[in-house]
Amino acid sequence: MSTKDIYLAGGCFWGTEHYFKQIDGVMETEVGFANGQTENPTYKEVYTDKTGHAETVHVRYNPEVVSLEFLLRMFFKAIDPTSLNKQGHDEGTRYRTGIYYTDDSDLPIINKVYAEEQKQYDQPLVVEKEPLQHFYNAEEYHQDYLDKNPDGYCHLPLELFRFAKEAKDKSIKK
Repeated sequence: MSTKDIYLAGGCFWGTEHYFKQIDGVMETEVGFANGQTENPTYKEVYTDKTGHAETVHVRYNPEVVSLEFLLRMFFKAIDPTSLNKQGHDEGTRYRTGIYYTDDSDLPIINKVYAEEQKQYDQPLVVEKEPLQHFYNAEEYHQDYLDKNPDGYCHLPLELFRFAKEAKDKSIKK
């Protein structure tokens, strides 16, 4: 089985990770910090907004079950792409939105979905589209946070998790 990776910053990583874990074809997720200036930052350091890192979810998926295009469309359903450094009640540069890729061949798909999403808004999208510079895992207690703490804080509505669980990528022939 082949796998691919994409790194998505969608505000607080607890809910973003839980959301992507529901999608058929997502093999594993991991929360951490991406594209900042400091090495191996802690959550406490990132929380100050002085490291430049974004709370990010590493999504490893099976492209034979789910496409990058589908994952990106699902990503846009879970964020406000016009809100700069803010998702839900969470504010700060660590909560900015971003699509960070490791494979340059993914860029045409990212650009296509981005352009189609932009048509739905009058304001410009503020979602970063950049190569992944680096990704540092967050501490263990942040991994699978909402599985460990089902009543934990989340900026995403519960209906969105159900939607993700039921969503199927119809472009993939199984």
